[in-house]
Amino acid sequence: MINLSELTALCEKLGCKIIPECPLKEYVTFRLGGSCRALISVNSAVSAVELLKYLKAGGIKYGVLGRGSNVLPADEGFDGVILLFGSDFSNITMEGTTIKCQAGTLLASACVHAQQRGLTGMENLFGIPGTVGGALYMNAGAYGSEMKDVVVSAQYIDENCNICDISIEDMELSYRHSFFSDRDCIITSVTMKLTEGDPDAVKAAMTECMGKRSSKQPLEYPSAGSTFKRPEGSYASKLIDQCGLKGMSRGGAQVSEKHAGFVINTGDATCSDVLELCSDIIKIVKEKTGYTLELEPVILK
Repeated sequence: MINLSELTALCEKLGCKIIPECPLKEYVTFRLGGSCRALISVNSAVSAVELLKYLKAGGIKYGVLGRGSNVLPADEGFDGVILLFGSDFSNITMEGTTIKCQAGTLLASACVHAQQRGLTGMENLFGIPGTVGGALYMNAGAYGSEMKDVVVSAQYIDENCNICDISIEDMELSYRHSFFSDRDCIITSVTMKLTEGDPDAVKAAMTECMGKRSSKQPLEYPSAGSTFKRPEGSYASKLIDQCGLKGMSRGGAQVSEKHAGFVINTGDATCSDVLELCSDIIKIVKEKTGYTLELEPVILK
């Protein structure tokens, strides 16, 4: 049972903003889903620890959001508290060729900061629509680069509400997976090591990367990016296209005609629309190609 007045008082003490009955569609890139009982904008690792201790002690259900670029909130909403690691938790510090970001920092912002300092190594990550914390959580990547190529260490809150440090050697980073994926913990900061380069050359590479995205991906529509993980031995978009599923729709959800790997919200999609369409895609691709596709976004319910 959530005592909103008590929770609000705790947030005021910590200096964190709280929004009761918050519509989650405003905080995810797919622009769909119901409301949560309360959304709290976290402003520090210490505040996060205090909030987690309170929620766990009260047996209160909670979830974590960054940019919400890989999340599908259920239509019925989330009967609990969402901890938002966003703009209030996005400080960046730089020393030499090292860049340290709080987990709520947009990955694009980190890339721009690196470019302005003439640091190279993150160009291919520019344009991935998520936070640094979320990107490390799933070892995000694009165009041959992944977070594991630049990360050296991170800080996180473990299941016992302790703030811990971890080096890349212990992060178990692989395709769309990390140490954090299998545990009840929250990333609070990420440290990356880059190399010196020419600012103009780095900017040109970032512009080229964004140009590729704009020309090939349906960025004009709400989505969660690539909808399915890459199956071993092939590509989800290739298999979906091969099965003739471009343009296939359920309600307001549609397989993009521009890029078969994207399920998009054409305007009024529900979470149920998306899941029904994805279920049909998985079934058809399995029947026609033998490959089993796996959904990449996390369902928040």
